[in-house]
Amino acid sequence: MKTIGIVAEYNPFHAGHARHIRESRRLFPEETAIVAVMSGNWVQRGECAVTGKWVRTEMALAGGVDLVLELPTVWAAASAEGFARGAVSILGSTGVVDVLSFGSECGKIGPLLELARCLNSPDFPTALRRELGPKRSFAQSRRQAAEALLGPDRAALLDFPNNNLGVEYLRFLPPGMEAVTIPRLGAGHDSDTERDGLPSASLLRRRLRAGDMAGVSPLQPLPWKGEAADMKYLERAVIARLRSMTLDEVQSLPDSGGGLAARLLSAARQASGLEELYALAKTRSYAHARVRRLALHAFLGLRRKDVPPAPPYIRVLGFNGQGQELLKEMTRKAALPLLVKPAHSRRLPSQAHALFALEGRFTDLFALCFPTPRPGGLEWTTNPVIMR
Repeated sequence: MKTIGIVAEYNPFHAGHARHIRESRRLFPEETAIVAVMSGNWVQRGECAVTGKWVRTEMALAGGVDLVLELPTVWAAASAEGFARGAVSILGSTGVVDVLSFGSECGKIGPLLELARCLNSPDFPTALRRELGPKRSFAQSRRQAAEALLGPDRAALLDFPNNNLGVEYLRFLPPGMEAVTIPRLGAGHDSDTERDGLPSASLLRRRLRAGDMAGVSPLQPLPWKGEAADMKYLERAVIARLRSMTLDEVQSLPDSGGGLAARLLSAARQASGLEELYALAKTRSYAHARVRRLALHAFLGLRRKDVPPAPPYIRVLGFNGQGQELLKEMTRKAALPLLVKPAHSRRLPSQAHALFALEGRFTDLFALCFPTPRPGGLEWTTNPVIMR
């Protein structure tokens, strides 16, 4: 049996995600199982997920995933490099995943592997340093460095978000793990459109937050339930947090270098809402997504020193019957402690237990993102979703 690993946010799970799972299975004639490493309650855009991780886990299981594992917030809300490093590390640590599958605009694994090898090469840091400058973002500098080494055609692939993230996955691919990519169809990443019945997650989030359930249900494997989470319920709390922080405190946050910390504090003193905050802090050098993540890190109280070099445990969010068989195999093969129930966190080494406790705090803050705030403590009392 082949076990296919997928990295996802499923924010929310939709028809395009289900297609990716079907097409991944179709590539292999033998029986396959799907393991998804999924972001928890906070996502890479620097905001809350549209609903909680256990609801999204249930939707993923209904959509074809067999086992859902959590990507902790310290990697889920990081840059593309940090996000990929943490997620692929978890897949490799399971001891059961044979193949990494991801969607891309390119649809061909060869050119993306070539880019990944380029970014990992000893020549790349020198090329990158030549391109870095005050009027160019890191992503632009990285693309120009790749162009200097591989030419414009290959470097142009980095202009597309799924190609870009796929290259990051491939940079951290463990030895012996195969990689495949599925051509991305339908609406583009972050667009507010639907194409051929395949919507963007952005469109679904907008509809959910507007209460347009009729426009969402046909595109999801399960009927939507509950309220949608939204950063608008945290606007003043985020700005209040920033206004109460010192420059040293903001500089202790992940990815806060290069003068961005001071700029974010200055923006917080002027802004009355989050979009205004992001607009005031953003520059040609500081991308919108980086500003959003830094503001989120400030609100969560996530410091650079809180981020371990690699994930120290594997957290199970949900499984079906085939996923349960994978878990049995993982108890023998996994390179990290396996947490099936929250109580298992008590057995963790101190650093790993501290990270789990931090995740508990992040979940308590996420509970305030709903129209009706939810109680605290859910991280410690919620067991995995089981679907038969």
